[in-house]
Amino acid sequence: MPTLFQNGTLITSEGAYRADLLIADGQIAQIAPHIAPTQDTDLVDCTDRWLMPGGVDVHTHFDLPVSGTHASDDFFTGGRAAAFGGTTTHLDFAIQSKGESLRAAYEAWRAKAEGRAVIDYGLHMTITDLNDAVVAEIPHMRDLGITSLKLLMAYKGSVMVDDATLFRVMQIAAAHDLLVMTHCENGDAIAQLQADFIAQGKVAPHYHALSRPAALEAEATTRALSLAEVAGCRLYVVHMTCIGALEALRAARARGVRAMGETCLQYLYLTADALDQPDFEGAKYVCSPPLRTLHDQAALRAALRDGSLQALSTDHCPFWFAGGRDGRSAGKELGRAAFTKIPNGVPAVEERLKLSAALLEAARWVAVNCTQPARIFGLYPRKGALVVGADADLVVWNPQQTGIVSAQTHHMQVDYSIFEGVQYHGLPERVYLRGSLIVEGDQWQGKAGQGIYLERGTGALL
Repeated sequence: MPTLFQNGTLITSEGAYRADLLIADGQIAQIAPHIAPTQDTDLVDCTDRWLMPGGVDVHTHFDLPVSGTHASDDFFTGGRAAAFGGTTTHLDFAIQSKGESLRAAYEAWRAKAEGRAVIDYGLHMTITDLNDAVVAEIPHMRDLGITSLKLLMAYKGSVMVDDATLFRVMQIAAAHDLLVMTHCENGDAIAQLQADFIAQGKVAPHYHALSRPAALEAEATTRALSLAEVAGCRLYVVHMTCIGALEALRAARARGVRAMGETCLQYLYLTADALDQPDFEGAKYVCSPPLRTLHDQAALRAALRDGSLQALSTDHCPFWFAGGRDGRSAGKELGRAAFTKIPNGVPAVEERLKLSAALLEAARWVAVNCTQPARIFGLYPRKGALVVGADADLVVWNPQQTGIVSAQTHHMQVDYSIFEGVQYHGLPERVYLRGSLIVEGDQWQGKAGQGIYLERGTGALL
Protein backbone atom coordinates (compact mmCIF):
# COMPACT_ATOMS: atom_id res chain seq x y z
CA MET A 1 0.00 0.00 0.00
CA PRO A 2 1.36 3.49 -0.87
CA THR A 3 2.11 5.71 2.13
CA LEU A 4 1.70 9.48 2.05
CA PHE A 5 3.54 11.71 4.50
CA GLN A 6 1.68 15.01 4.84
CA ASN A 7 2.26 18.36 6.50
CA GLY A 8 5.89 17.78 7.41
CA THR A 9 9.13 19.68 6.91
CA LEU A 10 11.62 17.82 4.73
CA ILE A 11 15.21 18.13 5.94
CA THR A 12 17.92 17.54 3.34
CA SER A 13 21.61 18.35 3.11
CA GLU A 14 20.65 21.44 1.08
CA GLY A 15 18.06 22.83 3.49
CA ALA A 16 14.52 22.51 4.81
CA TYR A 17 11.25 22.94 2.97
CA ARG A 18 7.58 22.13 3.39
CA ALA A 19 6.30 19.29 1.16
CA ASP A 20 4.33 16.07 1.05
CA LEU A 21 6.10 12.83 0.18
CA LEU A 22 4.64 9.64 -1.28
CA ILE A 23 6.28 6.24 -1.15
CA ALA A 24 5.29 3.16 -3.14
CA ASP A 25 6.93 -0.19 -3.85
CA GLY A 26 9.72 0.56 -1.40
CA GLN A 27 10.84 3.80 -3.06
CA ILE A 28 10.12 7.51 -2.93
CA ALA A 29 7.56 8.00 -5.66
CA GLN A 30 6.68 11.71 -5.47
CA ILE A 31 7.59 14.91 -3.62
CA ALA A 32 5.34 17.95 -4.06
CA PRO A 33 3.88 20.87 -2.10
CA HIS A 34 0.61 18.98 -1.89
CA ILE A 35 -0.20 15.40 -2.86
CA ALA A 36 -3.83 14.29 -2.80
CA PRO A 37 -4.33 10.86 -1.23
CA THR A 38 -6.12 8.09 -3.08
CA GLN A 39 -8.51 5.61 -1.52
CA ASP A 40 -5.78 3.01 -0.89
CA THR A 41 -3.18 5.42 0.53
CA ASP A 42 -1.95 5.06 4.10
CA LEU A 43 -1.63 8.55 5.61
CA VAL A 44 1.04 9.70 8.08
CA ASP A 45 0.48 13.16 9.54
CA CYS A 46 3.84 14.87 10.03
CA THR A 47 2.57 18.15 11.46
CA ASP A 48 5.34 19.76 13.54
CA ARG A 49 7.65 16.93 12.51
CA TRP A 50 10.70 16.65 10.31
CA LEU A 51 10.96 14.08 7.53
CA MET A 52 14.54 13.07 6.78
CA PRO A 53 16.47 10.28 5.07
CA GLY A 54 17.50 7.33 7.20
CA GLY A 55 20.93 7.67 8.73
CA VAL A 56 23.98 6.08 7.07
CA ASP A 57 26.66 4.94 9.54
CA VAL A 58 29.70 3.89 7.53
CA HIS A 59 31.80 2.66 10.49
CA THR A 60 30.45 -0.19 12.63
CA HIS A 61 31.82 -3.44 14.01
CA PHE A 62 29.01 -5.92 14.63
CA ASP A 63 29.92 -9.38 15.96
CA LEU A 64 33.62 -8.53 15.83
CA PRO A 65 35.99 -11.11 17.33
CA VAL A 66 38.69 -9.27 19.28
CA SER A 67 40.81 -9.66 22.40
CA GLY A 68 39.57 -13.17 23.07
CA THR A 69 35.90 -12.20 22.98
CA HIS A 70 33.23 -10.80 20.65
CA ALA A 71 31.50 -7.45 20.36
CA SER A 72 28.23 -7.80 22.24
CA ASP A 73 26.05 -6.50 19.39
CA ASP A 74 25.57 -8.64 16.28
CA PHE A 75 23.81 -7.82 13.03
CA PHE A 76 20.41 -8.24 14.67
CA THR A 77 20.84 -6.43 17.98
CA GLY A 78 23.18 -3.78 16.57
CA GLY A 79 21.00 -3.13 13.56
CA ARG A 80 17.89 -2.90 15.70
CA ALA A 81 19.58 -0.39 18.01
CA ALA A 82 20.71 1.62 14.99
CA ALA A 83 17.15 1.70 13.69
CA PHE A 84 15.81 2.95 17.02
CA GLY A 85 18.29 5.79 16.60
CA GLY A 86 17.17 6.59 13.05
CA THR A 87 19.94 4.79 11.14
CA THR A 88 18.77 2.49 8.34
CA THR A 89 22.06 1.69 6.57
CA HIS A 90 25.47 0.76 7.93
CA LEU A 91 28.81 -0.34 6.54
CA ASP A 92 30.74 -2.95 8.51
CA PHE A 93 34.22 -4.40 7.99
CA ALA A 94 35.14 -7.80 6.62
CA ILE A 95 38.51 -8.38 8.28
CA GLN A 96 41.06 -10.63 6.64
CA SER A 97 42.73 -13.10 8.99
CA LYS A 98 46.40 -13.94 8.56
CA GLY A 99 46.84 -16.33 5.64
CA GLU A 100 43.22 -15.91 4.55
CA SER A 101 41.94 -14.74 1.19
CA LEU A 102 39.87 -11.58 0.90
CA ARG A 103 37.04 -13.66 -0.53
CA ALA A 104 37.05 -15.81 2.62
CA ALA A 105 36.78 -12.71 4.81
CA TYR A 106 33.89 -11.43 2.70
CA GLU A 107 32.06 -14.73 2.99
CA ALA A 108 32.61 -14.87 6.75
CA TRP A 109 31.02 -11.47 7.29
CA ARG A 110 28.16 -12.15 4.91
CA ALA A 111 27.48 -15.30 6.97
CA LYS A 112 27.35 -13.21 10.17
CA ALA A 113 24.64 -11.03 8.62
CA GLU A 114 22.67 -13.79 6.86
CA GLY A 115 19.22 -14.14 8.41
CA ARG A 116 20.06 -11.59 11.13
CA ALA A 117 20.54 -8.20 9.48
CA VAL A 118 17.63 -5.90 10.18
CA ILE A 119 18.83 -2.79 8.34
CA ASP A 120 20.61 -2.64 4.99
CA TYR A 121 24.36 -3.07 5.08
CA GLY A 122 27.52 -3.11 3.02
CA LEU A 123 31.12 -4.07 3.69
CA HIS A 124 34.56 -2.54 3.60
CA MET A 125 37.50 -4.93 3.19
CA THR A 126 40.20 -4.77 5.88
CA ILE A 127 43.54 -6.04 4.58
CA THR A 128 45.97 -7.38 7.18
CA ASP A 129 48.14 -9.82 5.22
CA LEU A 130 49.29 -8.76 1.76
CA ASN A 131 50.78 -11.40 -0.53
CA ASP A 132 50.77 -12.02 -4.27
CA ALA A 133 47.41 -13.79 -4.16
CA VAL A 134 45.81 -10.93 -2.24
CA VAL A 135 47.34 -8.37 -4.60
CA ALA A 136 45.62 -10.23 -7.44
CA GLU A 137 42.31 -10.25 -5.52
CA ILE A 138 42.09 -6.54 -4.80
CA PRO A 139 40.93 -5.41 -8.28
CA HIS A 140 38.08 -7.92 -8.05
CA MET A 141 36.59 -6.46 -4.86
CA ARG A 142 34.14 -4.61 -7.08
CA ASP A 143 32.72 -7.97 -8.12
CA LEU A 144 31.72 -8.42 -4.46
CA GLY A 145 30.19 -4.94 -4.23
CA ILE A 146 33.15 -3.60 -2.21
CA THR A 147 34.82 -0.35 -3.25
CA SER A 148 36.74 0.58 -0.08
CA LEU A 149 39.82 -0.98 1.53
CA LYS A 150 40.85 -0.40 5.13
CA LEU A 151 44.34 -0.67 6.56
CA LEU A 152 45.41 -0.15 10.15
CA MET A 153 48.61 1.60 11.13
CA ALA A 154 48.22 0.46 14.76
CA TYR A 155 47.74 -2.75 16.80
CA LYS A 156 51.26 -4.06 16.28
CA GLY A 157 51.48 -7.86 16.21
CA SER A 158 47.81 -8.16 15.26
CA VAL A 159 46.19 -6.28 12.36
CA MET A 160 48.76 -3.52 11.86
CA VAL A 161 50.40 -3.21 8.43
CA ASP A 162 53.74 -1.61 7.64
CA ASP A 163 54.24 1.36 5.33
CA ALA A 164 55.31 -0.85 2.44
CA THR A 165 52.00 -2.71 2.59
CA LEU A 166 50.01 0.47 2.99
CA PHE A 167 51.69 2.15 0.04
CA ARG A 168 51.37 -0.89 -2.23
CA VAL A 169 47.64 -1.16 -1.52
CA MET A 170 47.30 2.57 -2.18
CA GLN A 171 48.95 2.13 -5.57
CA ILE A 172 46.60 -0.72 -6.50
CA ALA A 173 43.61 1.26 -5.24
CA ALA A 174 44.62 4.25 -7.35
CA ALA A 175 44.82 2.06 -10.45
CA HIS A 176 41.33 0.66 -9.86
CA ASP A 177 39.62 3.72 -8.34
CA LEU A 178 39.08 2.14 -4.93
CA LEU A 179 38.92 4.21 -1.75
CA VAL A 180 41.56 3.56 0.92
CA MET A 181 40.60 3.97 4.58
CA THR A 182 43.23 4.31 7.28
CA HIS A 183 43.30 3.96 11.05
CA CYS A 184 46.06 6.46 11.77
CA GLU A 185 48.19 5.89 14.86
CA ASN A 186 51.90 5.07 15.07
CA GLY A 187 51.66 1.44 16.15
CA ASP A 188 55.39 0.97 16.72
CA ALA A 189 55.66 3.86 19.16
CA ILE A 190 52.43 2.86 20.90
CA ALA A 191 53.69 -0.68 21.43
CA GLN A 192 56.82 0.68 23.11
CA LEU A 193 54.87 3.06 25.34
CA GLN A 194 52.52 0.27 26.36
CA ALA A 195 55.43 -1.99 27.28
CA ASP A 196 57.03 0.82 29.28
CA PHE A 197 53.87 1.48 31.31
CA ILE A 198 53.23 -2.19 32.02
CA ALA A 199 56.84 -2.66 33.14
CA GLN A 200 56.34 0.22 35.58
CA GLY A 201 53.16 -1.33 36.98
CA LYS A 202 50.99 1.36 35.43
CA VAL A 203 48.10 -0.86 34.35
CA ALA A 204 44.92 1.19 34.93
CA PRO A 205 42.63 2.39 32.09
CA HIS A 206 44.10 5.88 32.55
CA TYR A 207 47.28 4.71 30.82
CA HIS A 208 45.42 3.65 27.69
CA ALA A 209 45.19 7.29 26.60
CA LEU A 210 48.72 8.11 27.72
CA SER A 211 50.11 5.25 25.61
CA ARG A 212 48.33 6.57 22.50
CA PRO A 213 49.03 10.34 22.57
CA ALA A 214 47.54 12.72 20.04
CA ALA A 215 50.97 13.42 18.53
CA LEU A 216 51.18 9.80 17.37
CA GLU A 217 47.81 10.10 15.66
CA ALA A 218 48.83 13.35 14.00
CA GLU A 219 52.12 11.81 12.83
CA ALA A 220 50.43 8.76 11.33
CA THR A 221 47.74 10.89 9.69
CA THR A 222 50.42 13.06 8.08
CA ARG A 223 52.27 9.95 6.92
CA ALA A 224 49.15 8.35 5.43
CA LEU A 225 48.25 11.56 3.63
CA SER A 226 51.75 11.83 2.18
CA LEU A 227 51.72 8.23 0.97
CA ALA A 228 48.28 8.72 -0.59
CA GLU A 229 49.52 11.88 -2.30
CA VAL A 230 52.37 10.00 -3.94
CA ALA A 231 50.26 6.94 -4.78
CA GLY A 232 47.48 9.10 -6.19
CA CYS A 233 44.64 7.30 -4.40
CA ARG A 234 41.56 8.63 -2.67
CA LEU A 235 41.97 8.47 1.12
CA TYR A 236 39.43 8.48 3.94
CA VAL A 237 40.85 8.85 7.46
CA VAL A 238 38.63 7.13 10.01
CA HIS A 239 37.76 8.25 13.58
CA MET A 240 39.83 11.43 13.70
CA THR A 241 40.18 12.73 17.25
CA CYS A 242 42.68 15.58 17.58
CA ILE A 243 43.69 19.01 16.38
CA GLY A 244 46.99 17.80 14.92
CA ALA A 245 45.29 15.25 12.68
CA LEU A 246 42.72 17.84 11.57
CA GLU A 247 45.46 20.29 10.67
CA ALA A 248 47.22 17.61 8.62
CA LEU A 249 44.01 16.82 6.73
CA ARG A 250 43.27 20.48 6.03
CA ALA A 251 46.79 21.09 4.76
CA ALA A 252 46.71 18.02 2.52
CA ARG A 253 43.34 18.95 1.01
CA ALA A 254 44.59 22.49 0.42
CA ARG A 255 47.46 21.17 -1.68
CA GLY A 256 45.17 18.92 -3.70
CA VAL A 257 45.42 15.56 -1.96
CA ARG A 258 42.22 13.61 -2.56
CA ALA A 259 41.51 13.04 1.12
CA MET A 260 38.52 13.09 3.44
CA GLY A 261 37.92 12.41 7.11
CA GLU A 262 35.35 11.39 9.68
CA THR A 263 35.06 11.69 13.41
CA CYS A 264 32.84 9.73 15.78
CA LEU A 265 30.19 10.72 18.28
CA GLN A 266 32.19 9.80 21.38
CA TYR A 267 34.91 12.30 20.52
CA LEU A 268 32.33 15.11 20.38
CA TYR A 269 31.03 14.53 23.91
CA LEU A 270 33.68 12.82 26.03
CA THR A 271 37.28 13.43 27.09
CA ALA A 272 40.11 11.29 28.42
CA ASP A 273 39.07 12.25 31.96
CA ALA A 274 36.41 9.52 31.69
CA LEU A 275 39.19 6.93 31.88
CA ASP A 276 39.99 8.09 35.43
CA GLN A 277 36.73 6.86 36.92
CA PRO A 278 37.30 4.62 39.97
CA ASP A 279 36.64 0.88 40.38
CA PHE A 280 37.72 0.12 36.81
CA GLU A 281 34.72 2.11 35.49
CA GLY A 282 37.12 3.95 33.20
CA ALA A 283 37.42 0.79 31.12
CA LYS A 284 33.97 1.50 29.70
CA TYR A 285 35.49 4.39 27.76
CA VAL A 286 38.48 2.57 26.28
CA CYS A 287 38.52 2.92 22.50
CA SER A 288 41.22 3.62 19.95
CA PRO A 289 42.24 6.24 19.19
CA PRO A 290 41.45 7.28 22.76
CA LEU A 291 39.30 10.14 23.95
CA ARG A 292 41.14 13.46 23.93
CA THR A 293 40.77 16.96 25.44
CA LEU A 294 38.09 19.63 25.49
CA HIS A 295 40.17 21.61 22.97
CA ASP A 296 40.18 18.66 20.57
CA GLN A 297 36.47 18.18 21.13
CA ALA A 298 35.74 21.80 20.21
CA ALA A 299 37.94 21.55 17.11
CA LEU A 300 36.12 18.42 15.92
CA ARG A 301 32.72 20.04 16.37
CA ALA A 302 33.89 23.06 14.39
CA ALA A 303 35.36 20.84 11.66
CA LEU A 304 32.02 19.11 11.15
CA ARG A 305 30.31 22.47 10.89
CA ASP A 306 32.78 24.08 8.47
CA GLY A 307 33.24 21.05 6.18
CA SER A 308 36.79 20.13 7.17
CA LEU A 309 35.36 16.75 8.17
CA GLN A 310 32.97 15.06 5.79
CA ALA A 311 31.17 12.44 7.89
CA LEU A 312 30.10 11.49 11.40
CA SER A 313 30.19 7.81 12.31
CA THR A 314 30.26 5.75 15.50
CA ASP A 315 32.92 3.01 15.29
CA HIS A 316 30.27 1.08 17.23
CA CYS A 317 31.98 -1.89 18.90
CA PRO A 318 30.46 -2.59 22.33
CA PHE A 319 31.61 -4.99 25.01
CA TRP A 320 29.93 -5.91 28.26
CA PHE A 321 31.36 -4.19 31.31
CA ALA A 322 30.55 -7.33 33.29
CA GLY A 323 30.97 -10.05 30.69
CA GLY A 324 28.95 -13.14 29.97
CA ARG A 325 25.51 -11.53 29.79
CA ASP A 326 24.84 -13.18 26.43
CA GLY A 327 26.21 -16.54 27.53
CA ARG A 328 29.38 -16.41 25.46
CA SER A 329 31.21 -13.10 25.51
CA ALA A 330 33.68 -11.85 28.08
CA GLY A 331 33.84 -8.10 28.46
CA LYS A 332 35.96 -5.22 29.66
CA GLU A 333 36.96 -7.24 32.75
CA LEU A 334 39.55 -8.97 30.58
CA GLY A 335 41.77 -5.94 31.17
CA ARG A 336 41.58 -5.59 34.93
CA ALA A 337 45.21 -6.65 35.29
CA ALA A 338 46.50 -4.57 32.35
CA PHE A 339 44.92 -1.81 30.25
CA THR A 340 46.39 -3.41 27.12
CA LYS A 341 43.95 -6.33 27.55
CA ILE A 342 40.80 -4.21 27.71
CA PRO A 343 38.69 -4.85 24.59
CA ASN A 344 38.75 -1.60 22.59
CA GLY A 345 35.39 -0.17 21.63
CA VAL A 346 32.30 1.68 22.80
CA PRO A 347 28.53 1.55 22.17
CA ALA A 348 27.23 4.53 20.17
CA VAL A 349 25.21 3.43 17.11
CA GLU A 350 21.84 4.31 18.66
CA GLU A 351 22.79 7.79 19.84
CA ARG A 352 24.48 9.34 16.78
CA LEU A 353 21.52 11.26 15.36
CA LYS A 354 19.97 12.17 18.71
CA LEU A 355 23.11 13.65 20.22
CA SER A 356 24.59 15.29 17.13
CA ALA A 357 21.32 17.15 16.46
CA ALA A 358 22.21 19.62 19.21
CA LEU A 359 25.62 20.35 17.68
CA LEU A 360 24.77 21.13 14.05
CA GLU A 361 22.20 23.10 12.10
CA ALA A 362 19.64 20.82 10.48
CA ALA A 363 20.96 20.66 6.91
CA ARG A 364 24.54 20.05 8.03
CA TRP A 365 23.28 17.42 10.49
CA VAL A 366 21.64 15.49 7.64
CA ALA A 367 24.70 16.03 5.43
CA VAL A 368 27.26 14.42 7.76
CA ASN A 369 24.95 11.70 9.11
CA CYS A 370 23.13 10.67 5.93
CA THR A 371 23.90 12.21 2.55
CA GLN A 372 27.66 12.67 2.50
CA PRO A 373 28.46 9.19 3.87
CA ALA A 374 26.21 7.75 1.15
CA ARG A 375 27.96 9.83 -1.51
CA ILE A 376 31.49 9.02 -0.35
CA PHE A 377 30.85 5.27 -0.24
CA GLY A 378 28.92 4.77 -3.46
CA LEU A 379 25.38 4.48 -2.07
CA TYR A 380 23.93 7.79 -3.27
CA PRO A 381 21.23 8.54 -4.38
CA ARG A 382 19.72 5.20 -3.38
CA LYS A 383 20.54 5.96 0.25
CA GLY A 384 20.92 9.14 2.25
CA ALA A 385 18.64 11.39 0.22
CA LEU A 386 15.03 12.45 -0.19
CA VAL A 387 14.76 12.20 -3.97
CA VAL A 388 12.34 10.42 -6.27
CA GLY A 389 13.59 6.91 -6.96
CA ALA A 390 15.61 6.60 -3.75
CA ASP A 391 14.90 3.79 -1.31
CA ALA A 392 12.10 4.80 1.06
CA ASP A 393 14.38 4.84 4.10
CA LEU A 394 12.67 7.57 6.07
CA VAL A 395 12.65 8.95 9.58
CA VAL A 396 9.78 10.93 11.05
CA TRP A 397 11.66 13.08 13.57
CA ASN A 398 10.16 15.00 16.47
CA PRO A 399 12.49 17.98 17.03
CA GLN A 400 10.65 19.02 20.20
CA GLN A 401 11.07 15.70 22.01
CA THR A 402 13.66 15.77 24.78
CA GLY A 403 14.99 13.08 27.05
CA ILE A 404 17.98 11.62 28.84
CA VAL A 405 20.26 8.90 27.46
CA SER A 406 20.29 5.85 29.71
CA ALA A 407 21.39 2.24 29.60
CA GLN A 408 18.02 1.44 31.15
CA THR A 409 16.20 2.47 27.98
CA HIS A 410 18.66 2.05 25.10
CA HIS A 411 18.42 -0.95 22.75
CA MET A 412 22.11 -1.73 22.34
CA GLN A 413 23.10 -5.09 23.83
CA VAL A 414 25.45 -3.74 26.46
CA ASP A 415 25.11 -3.05 30.19
CA TYR A 416 26.11 0.62 30.26
CA SER A 417 26.00 3.83 28.24
CA ILE A 418 29.00 6.06 27.73
CA PHE A 419 26.50 8.93 27.36
CA GLU A 420 24.57 8.18 30.56
CA GLY A 421 22.69 11.26 31.69
CA VAL A 422 23.27 13.35 28.55
CA GLN A 423 20.17 15.22 27.43
CA TYR A 424 19.03 14.95 23.82
CA HIS A 425 16.82 17.25 21.78
CA GLY A 426 14.92 15.41 19.07
CA LEU A 427 13.92 11.79 18.61
CA PRO A 428 12.84 9.48 15.76
CA GLU A 429 9.17 8.59 16.14
CA ARG A 430 8.79 6.38 13.09
CA VAL A 431 11.51 4.71 11.01
CA TYR A 432 10.97 3.09 7.61
CA LEU A 433 13.28 0.73 5.73
CA ARG A 434 12.49 0.58 2.00
CA GLY A 435 8.93 1.59 2.80
CA SER A 436 8.35 -0.84 5.68
CA LEU A 437 7.74 0.55 9.16
CA ILE A 438 10.38 -0.94 11.45
CA VAL A 439 10.27 1.42 14.47
CA GLU A 440 7.15 3.02 15.90
CA GLY A 441 7.86 4.92 19.08
CA ASP A 442 9.49 2.39 21.37
CA GLN A 443 7.99 -0.58 19.52
CA TRP A 444 10.06 -2.77 17.23
CA GLN A 445 8.16 -3.65 14.05
CA GLY A 446 11.01 -5.16 12.06
CA LYS A 447 12.24 -8.71 11.72
CA ALA A 448 15.52 -10.56 11.47
CA GLY A 449 16.80 -10.97 7.92
CA GLN A 450 14.97 -7.99 6.43
CA GLY A 451 18.24 -6.11 5.87
CA ILE A 452 19.82 -6.64 2.46
CA TYR A 453 23.44 -6.53 1.31
CA LEU A 454 24.30 -3.44 -0.71
CA GLU A 455 26.71 -3.64 -3.61
CA ARG A 456 28.38 -0.26 -3.84
CA GLY A 457 29.69 1.78 -6.72
CA THR A 458 32.50 4.33 -6.88
CA GLY A 459 31.94 7.07 -4.36
CA ALA A 460 32.38 10.80 -4.64
CA LEU A 461 35.28 12.95 -3.48
CA LEU A 462 33.86 15.66 -1.22
